[in-house]
Formats: sequence, C-alpha cells, structure tokens
Amino acid sequence: MPARVRIMAWLLLVLVVVLGTVVLLVRQHLHNRATERVTTSLEQEVGEFARFAAEGGAAAGSSTDPEKLFRAYLSNQYPDASEALIGVWRGQDGPRALPQAQDGGIKRIVGDPALLRRITTSTASFGTERTEAGPMRWARVRALTGGQQRAWFVVARFTSEDTAQVNRVVRTLVLVSGIGVVLAAVAAWLVAGAILAPVRQVRRLAAELGERDLTQRIPVEGRDDIAALAEQFNGMLDRLQEAFAAQREFVDDASHELRTPITILRGNLELLGPDPEEREEVVRLCTDELDRMGRLVEDLLVLAKVDRPDFVTPERTSVIELISDIDAKVRTLGDRRWILEHIADGEVLVDPQRLTQAVVQLAQNAVQHTEQGSAIRLGCALKAGRLTLWVSDNGPGIERTQLARIFERFAHGSERSGGAGLGLSIVRAIAEAHNGQVRVRSEDGAIFEIEIPVPTPDERSEEPCS
Repeated sequence: MPARVRIMAWLLLVLVVVLGTVVLLVRQHLHNRATERVTTSLEQEVGEFARFAAEGGAAAGSSTDPEKLFRAYLSNQYPDASEALIGVWRGQDGPRALPQAQDGGIKRIVGDPALLRRITTSTASFGTERTEAGPMRWARVRALTGGQQRAWFVVARFTSEDTAQVNRVVRTLVLVSGIGVVLAAVAAWLVAGAILAPVRQVRRLAAELGERDLTQRIPVEGRDDIAALAEQFNGMLDRLQEAFAAQREFVDDASHELRTPITILRGNLELLGPDPEEREEVVRLCTDELDRMGRLVEDLLVLAKVDRPDFVTPERTSVIELISDIDAKVRTLGDRRWILEHIADGEVLVDPQRLTQAVVQLAQNAVQHTEQGSAIRLGCALKAGRLTLWVSDNGPGIERTQLARIFERFAHGSERSGGAGLGLSIVRAIAEAHNGQVRVRSEDGAIFEIEIPVPTPDERSEEPCS
C-alpha cells in the first residue's frame, strides 16, 4: 500500500474514532439533559399540586371530596402537548379518574384503568410505562383529604418528542461529521501528496541514478523533515559522485602510470636472448621496473584512501618525540648534511604516522634535488594552536611556472624529479586530512611547510634546538 494511502487511512481512522466518540458523548449528554428536564417537570407539577392541596383545598371546600379537589386544581392548569395531569380516586362504584390533556389520544391513553391501576399500586413514586404513544414517565403524590377515600394525583409525560429532538441533533451531528470526514480525506490526500512529493522524487531519482550520471539533485524547499531528507540525499549523491570520481581517477592513474613499466617489461622479456650476461641485465631491469610499479601502486592506494574517515587517526603526540623520530629516519635517505633547526615543546592531537610519512616524503624530494653533502634543514614550531613542520634545501629550486601545480598528481617540479609524481600529492592529502595546508617557496632552493591546526593542552613558546 502506498505511503500516501496509509497516511490518509490512518488520519481518517483517527478522525472517525474521535468524531464517533464525540457523537456518542454528545448523544449521551443530550439524553441525560432531556431526562433531567422531564424529571424536573414532573417534580415541579406534583409539588405544585401538593401545595395547592395543603393550602387551597380547604378554601375550595374540597378537603374531603377528591373529585372537587382535582377539578378545582385542574381547572386552572394547562399541561404541555406531551403532558397529562390525572386525578385518581376510589368512588363508591370503583376507581375513577379525571385526566386533563391537550391531546385527545393522550387523554384516552392515560384514562386506561389498567394503566392507572399499575401506577397507583406501584411502590415507587416515579416510574416509566410503555404505551401506544411511546415511553411515558410518571410521578404521583398522595392527595391530602380528610375523608377515608384513597386518592392520588398523577403527572404523566411522554418522552417520544424529547427523544426525537435528541435524535435529530445527533443525526445532524453525524451528517456534519460525515461531511467533515470526506473533506478531511480530500485534504489528507492533497497534503500527503504535497509532503511526500520530495520522497517520490527521491525514489524516482534513485531509480534513474547510474554511475555515468550522478549530477541530478533534488530541489530543497522549506526546513521540515522532508527538506532535511532531501538535503541528506543530495549530500549522499555528492559523496557518491566524489567516490566514483576518485575510483575513476584511481583507475585512470593506475592505467596511465602502469602502462610504461609493463611495456618495458614486455619488451625486455620478448628480446631476452641466451646470453647469461644479457639475461642478468634483463632481470635487473625487470626487477627495477617491478619495484617502481610496487611503489606506484602503494602511492595510488594511499591517495585512494584519502576520503576514508580512518585515513588519519589522531592521538595525543609529543612534538619533541615526533620531530626526533622524523630526524632519525630522514638521515638514512642520503649522504646529506642534515640540520634540525627548531623544535617545539608540547603535546598535540595528530596522526604521528601520517605526519612522519609526509615530512619524510618532503625530505626524499630534497635528497633527489640536491648534491651529496648539501645541507637540508628541517624543524617544527607550535604557536597559537597551529603546528608547522618544514623541510628546506639549497638545491636548484622550483620554476615559478610549476609552483601552482607542484602538488597535483603526476606533476614534476624539475627535470631531475624521479618517481611517478605522486609524493607531493600524498603530502597535500595528509595536510588537508588534518584540516591544514602545505606551502612551497622557492628561495635559494625550496622550502616546504606543512601547517595544521591542533588542539593543545597548553601553548608553550618554541625553543631553538641545541
């Protein structure tokens, strides 16, 4: 079942339950009010007769004659259309009744001897009887007479009209509720369609997505949960597009860079002759190319992991230990005059292995562009929440035209550059993974600086290395 239909169905179900409950409560309330009105009317009538019998009966000369008492009282009474006033007493020839009602049918019904007998012989003062005109509620009071005759004054009220009035109100309420449910169904269908429109667009777009076309986006309108869903979906598409782009770039780079060593390997193996010396030379060339291919694949894999959340794993690191370890490792890269210029004191939250990899790569580049015995300087500084690591040499420097693209993949700063041109790309990736940057200046050589923001427990001034 579509979500639109489910939303409308649940909304209508809740609405029907609420309206049904309201109708039942209103109906019960109206019936209770009608019953209270009837009871109040009956009590009022019997009370008026009791006062008349106690106060005015003797003055009318009817204190000992029930018929005179009832006639004296009823002559001044005008009951409602659904009401009847009845005087009942025992005469010499049996029970007698003097009813007064505006409706002849009601007068005939309340004059029924059997009905009067049930009322006068009942042990209760109030009750209900079933008649041809519908339910009848009655109340009686003993007539106050000085004789020995037994007499009762009975007030009867037919409740069919009151019940019919309540039913008319309930039917009107049900009709209005039904119209409201229909209007609510239409509104729910339209509103659910408007709310779910972005969801349908997400579903349609997801069905149309492919690796070749990840450029489509969902327009975001408003600030509700649906708009947030559209934003998250667009963000997911951005990440997918970046992932596919990185994958294609990796494949393109690998196919581009691996083509040359593979060609060299094949050419040498095809020309391999029986001469042992020639075989030894071919094996050496092939081994060198395989080593270069291994280094290239490792560099490409490092760049392919840049967008992964675990590319860098920050941990609490002592700056002194970090730069000391780097200094010990770079000294094995070549016969150069290594100078540790500055060292900072403090602890920072960084990935020491990745930073070591980046600085060692910069040092390797410096070795490639300098002569034996040349000076290569490195150092670090920690100031204002930023850690700076640098490597400088006195080599030929970098051409100004190459400064802007030196950190791109497969870019070479000079003709002396070896390798595939991925080292500085890895350095930039490591710096950016730490939310930092890498810079280069060409002044009497080359100066590379890695600067990253770091949270430090306390900031201490840098001190020169002795």
